[in-house]
Amino acid sequence: MSNQFIRTELILGKEAMAKLSAAKVAIFGIGGVGGYAVEALARSGVGKMDLYDNDKIDLSNLNRQIHTTRKNIGEYKVDAAKKRILDINPDAIVNTFKIFYLPDTSAQVDLAQYDYVIDAIDTVAGKIELAVRAYEHGVPIISSMGAGNKLEASSLEVADIYATSVCPLARVMRHELRKRGIPKLKVVYSKEPVLVPRAEVSDTNDSGSADALDPGGTGSRRQIPGSTAFVPPVAGMIIAGEVVKDLIRG
Repeated sequence: MSNQFIRTELILGKEAMAKLSAAKVAIFGIGGVGGYAVEALARSGVGKMDLYDNDKIDLSNLNRQIHTTRKNIGEYKVDAAKKRILDINPDAIVNTFKIFYLPDTSAQVDLAQYDYVIDAIDTVAGKIELAVRAYEHGVPIISSMGAGNKLEASSLEVADIYATSVCPLARVMRHELRKRGIPKLKVVYSKEPVLVPRAEVSDTNDSGSADALDPGGTGSRRQIPGSTAFVPPVAGMIIAGEVVKDLIRG
């Protein structure tokens, strides 16, 4: 049987693939953004992944979350994602944690064990806590800003949080992180103005991930945003690309 990662190895080389195989990455939020980040990491040969999310799959997740189908509605997202990872790479080591990462649950997680942390969660309080803890431990982290209520995937870009503009969530994050003395945070964000969800449509069941954010900083969700099949996934793929490149350079 040929090496399943041979096409990637042709680009990155054997040494880089060995680094990816040995790397341990934590992904917080396994939804539209985080799910596609997990997918790309698995297909890139990342050997160890810890998945954090307490949501179950809902019918309205099907439009954008790669691990969701009608067959697994009601299943925990982390469990569905783990099955998919192991179908792609049976040698991967995958651990699942059914928790929401917030200040009052953060003590349950030792971030120092990770080579990289992906923040694709949907509460500002949790995102701030992750950024602060990762900085304190010296662990690389990349954070997704809001991908909901957006239509232009080509507007997504990578930047330091203090170089962002337009995005309402990024504005809140800049303010809160500056108060806490955090000097930098790599993010994926969009300069596309936020679209207003149509008033005649409502969804009270969707639980979302980084595409369903409350930029108010309270840790609670606001009105459920609209989402597409392409903006959150592209954000997740960009995040995975940054993680892979940083890991092989490290």
